[in-house]
Amino acid sequence: MRAWPLLAVALLACPVPSHADEELRSFLIVGDAIPDTLTGKPGDAARGRTVVATRQQGLCLLCHSGPFPEERFQGNLAPSLAGAGGRWSEAQLRLRLVDAQRLNPDTIMPPYYKVSGLQRVAPAFAGKTLLSAEQIEDVVAYLATLKD
Repeated sequence: MRAWPLLAVALLACPVPSHADEELRSFLIVGDAIPDTLTGKPGDAARGRTVVATRQQGLCLLCHSGPFPEERFQGNLAPSLAGAGGRWSEAQLRLRLVDAQRLNPDTIMPPYYKVSGLQRVAPAFAGKTLLSAEQIEDVVAYLATLKD
């Protein structure tokens, strides 16, 4: 079974982001990373875990599995999030969340902080990011704690 239809249905079923009016913040990509935070400050790992594990926000567990024993039906289409902080730096994690397609043009991971150059965007999401800059930093902070 192809992942795209399932991912499309899941993204269409989620509510419009509450940060729809937030202005897209600029960032600099260096190699395979975005070295500077999008917000100018570190994220909150506890809030990041909530974004990752909650199916109404990041939808991460649709494709990924990880250290979330309380969550049933974790994905198996993408690498486990367990050990993500040991595999990648915060800067590398940030780029993977912002726009993973820059690293792998064939990825099925949606760009969580991009508004242009997208295809087949539902009208409710046009011009909006899936996660806010603060949420990106929160998820980066959480994933960075996953060392094993």
